[in-house]
Amino acid sequence: MSPEFLLARLVSFPSVVGRPNDAIVGFVRDHLAEHGLRAHVIAGPEGDRSNLFATIGPADMPGFILSGHLDVVPADEPQWLGDPFEMREQDGKLIGRGTCDMKGFVAAVLSAVPDLVAMDLPVPIHLALSYDEEAGCRGVPHLLRQLPTLCAPALGCIVGEPSNLTPVLRHKGKAAIRLSAKGLSGHSSRPDLGSNAIHKLAAPLSAAVAAAAELQDGAQDARFAPPYSTLQVGIMRGGQAVNIIPESAEIEIEARAIPGVEPERLLDPIRMAAGADVEIELLSSYPPLSLPDDHLLVPLLAELTGRQPLGAVSYGTEAGLFQQAGVPSIICGPGDIARAHKPEEFLTREELHAARDFVLALGRKLVRA
Repeated sequence: MSPEFLLARLVSFPSVVGRPNDAIVGFVRDHLAEHGLRAHVIAGPEGDRSNLFATIGPADMPGFILSGHLDVVPADEPQWLGDPFEMREQDGKLIGRGTCDMKGFVAAVLSAVPDLVAMDLPVPIHLALSYDEEAGCRGVPHLLRQLPTLCAPALGCIVGEPSNLTPVLRHKGKAAIRLSAKGLSGHSSRPDLGSNAIHKLAAPLSAAVAAAAELQDGAQDARFAPPYSTLQVGIMRGGQAVNIIPESAEIEIEARAIPGVEPERLLDPIRMAAGADVEIELLSSYPPLSLPDDHLLVPLLAELTGRQPLGAVSYGTEAGLFQQAGVPSIICGPGDIARAHKPEEFLTREELHAARDFVLALGRKLVRA
């Protein structure tokens, strides 16, 4: 099957983050089975979402993992010119939700499977596909816990997030929390008879603003833009009308941390400022990625892609979690991250085939090694 056909099929599954993904996982599993490969389907605790892991070559030998996620962000924007879950081509652009982030990489890998199987690889290539990456990498930890039973310790992991097929060595980590408060509704003319939920969040909100400002003068890493860890309040909800005492309110706050800084610790000032009647929920958390410049993955991917590695990016991926699990990791995938999460998202035909060529080049390199 051509990578274009496979990408169109993957896009046709509306595998929006937080929803069941049995259909798309089943499609990938069946495709691999057609080429004699057994896929391990690893269910998450939600019960309706699964990761998938498969191996080409000897699973008991150290090899390389190709990692991707099957979920996509919602496609509710009115600016779509067609059905976002029906891929269409225009001027060499393959348009559809997830084409760039990151079903294009998955399609490139799946299209290369028959050739990789025929190579009789002496060193394995593993395929690891996750769910709910777009919700803060919630799915892949369940796969990583089972990784020691699925294969020998891996030499490295290549996470195919869109990077213009340029190897990326580092990214920031992230943690996000939701703070919720309950009050007592009533008429605003008698605040003494009610309890304002929004007011209960004033202290942690102020602490967040102050912490964000302080981070600008904190630890620095010039390889990132901006070169410091960041924190922001992204969502505020509460209240019905100006003359009604709000009975409920919530804010959501995220922190992004440079390597060497633990993302969740950046949120400590907000937790400390919250009162006893403020509920705090951890929404997501994943660590930074930091691959040493002299790791074997760096010259290997520079050779395979013909591109000089990039020191760092500010967005996050599952690569930090693979690294935390003991698997050295690097980012390298087709497309531009600037196109992700936008209407008319696209991957070019040329980028798709370049990614396929990259995967095949890895296989040939392992055969010659």
